[in-house]
Amino acid sequence: MITIVIADDQMLIREGLGTILNLEEDMSVVGLATNGLEAVEMTARLRPKLVMMDIQMPHMDGITALKQIKASSPETLVLILSTYLEDKYIVEGMANGASGYLLKDMDTNKMIAAIRDTMSGQYILPASVATKLVHKITELSKGQSAAESWSKRIELTQREREVAELIVQGYTNREIASELHIAEGTARNYISQLYSKLEVLDRVQALVRLQALL
Repeated sequence: MITIVIADDQMLIREGLGTILNLEEDMSVVGLATNGLEAVEMTARLRPKLVMMDIQMPHMDGITALKQIKASSPETLVLILSTYLEDKYIVEGMANGASGYLLKDMDTNKMIAAIRDTMSGQYILPASVATKLVHKITELSKGQSAAESWSKRIELTQREREVAELIVQGYTNREIASELHIAEGTARNYISQLYSKLEVLDRVQALVRLQALL
């Protein structure tokens, strides 16, 4: 069972999302928080597997709450849930341990699928978010010439390049498999090979290096 705490100061979002997720057989919303402070307290007390966190909330914002939750309950995964597609929120959220960044207007079925993907260890970055993240990190990155030099040493197969391009576009493992007409397990194998070649551990790091490579 995926136990979830939802933190959002908008009652309609908070309770509406809670109702929708509770209809899923493998999900249970165990807490509804109206601000970051409540989210931190609920996480410590209820130990949910996942927290869905708004960014702009009274008393404590979502990024601050994220930092505290990952410090005290590192096993709890956090998905940023926001109406904002702003560079600083995306970078801060992912840099401080968020497992993904979802926009509130996301299709409900895709959001539910994203939650399950998160629990299976995937980073969730919709295409628009992935693009923003890559561009922002590239702007902030120093030593770009070194990165370009590094990229020349990497050789990808045609299939690995196809997978890499879909990762940059924000596709999940399941979506990559569907797009390339291969099994999801096969897609995971290609992604694992990519991570090894790129010398990275997760999708955020992969995005940074793929920006220099593709």
